[in-house]
Amino acid sequence: MDFITPELGFLISGVLLLTTVIAGTLSSRFGVPALIGFLALGMLAGSDGPGGIGFADYQMAQTLGVACLIFILFSGGLDTPWKAVRPVLSPALVLATVGVLISAGIVTLATVVLLDFSPLQGFLLGSVIASTDAAAVFAVLRTQETRLREDVLSLIELESGSNDPMAIFLVGVALAMIALPGVSVAGFLPDFAIQMLLGAGIGAACGFGFALLLKKTRLRQGGLFLVVAIAAAMMAFGLAGVAGGSGFLAAYAAGIVAGNREYPGRRAVSQFMDGLAWLAQVVMFLTLGLLVFPHQLPGVALEGLAITAILMLVARPASVFISLAPFKAFDWRAKIFVSWAGLRGAVPIVLATFGIVAGVENGQTMFNIVFFVVLASSLIQGPTIGLMAQRLGLGRAPAAPEAEPEVVP
Repeated sequence: MDFITPELGFLISGVLLLTTVIAGTLSSRFGVPALIGFLALGMLAGSDGPGGIGFADYQMAQTLGVACLIFILFSGGLDTPWKAVRPVLSPALVLATVGVLISAGIVTLATVVLLDFSPLQGFLLGSVIASTDAAAVFAVLRTQETRLREDVLSLIELESGSNDPMAIFLVGVALAMIALPGVSVAGFLPDFAIQMLLGAGIGAACGFGFALLLKKTRLRQGGLFLVVAIAAAMMAFGLAGVAGGSGFLAAYAAGIVAGNREYPGRRAVSQFMDGLAWLAQVVMFLTLGLLVFPHQLPGVALEGLAITAILMLVARPASVFISLAPFKAFDWRAKIFVSWAGLRGAVPIVLATFGIVAGVENGQTMFNIVFFVVLASSLIQGPTIGLMAQRLGLGRAPAAPEAEPEVVP
């Protein structure tokens, strides 16, 4: 595509972004998550569709996906009031760690039995799709007309924002075991503890520093608030990664801490980051859609449906009921709903590129299966979340305007 001039390139990019937003909006009106519209347009614009854009750079897509997730998680943290998070912190963290491990284990067994994958290949696939997706969950739950019970909503959002580190850790372990057969799993456990502690600590420090900086400097140009916000998200991720911590957890923790402190321009920063997060979602899903060759999907349809069924009806419910068993505040109705609200989205697709980049056998097949699972999960679970909440009696009637999030001066 060397014939494309910079002007034409910008024009095509602008048209794609605008069309993607329209496609996502239309899909939302029909009760389908916007990400389906984003992915569908990416596939139509790709080499298999009328757009004819040839794109198969998995390394670039992986890097772009990671960058987009930083801002999505940071923005999600900014909109998460500590007052709502504090009561569900323990169950959310157990679900984000133990729950992900249980889901990965069940899917691993199913993959080995049903798809004839090797145990390590099955472990890799199970790890890739074990975590729920923050972008999908935030988008769907915050556009539902049904007002969920506050503790259930907070649990789902906090879990989806904090379970990526566990999934990434498991994917890293799987890739290491495939590359170095015989390596001990136990040797990775201290690394995970360090990643979580450093990620949370560095993220909290960056969020505190961001709010303090804006409070003390009192920048005269209001637009500079937004530049500092972008820098805070990037620095939280980068510092944690350099120090050996989880960058994704750091970005989310930085957002939570910053979002619950008072500083000049707080509302403008939150609104700007919300818009940036939506842009990140559009770019990420569009790019991932370009990676897919639709003609390959029918070949993995049966496998994809089988894994989707195992994930939605067995793995996710088992992980939720086991993880939340010690927490009596959540009855069986809440557990069923949390199980059903475990949407998959961009994170599993991004993680699926790791196997291709690493040259894992059946890497492309895994990617196609994961993409199929994400589509099926979004089409089946996304439109029915509101109905499920109503049937289980977890909705709450609109009340007086909600109080401002608890802030720390």
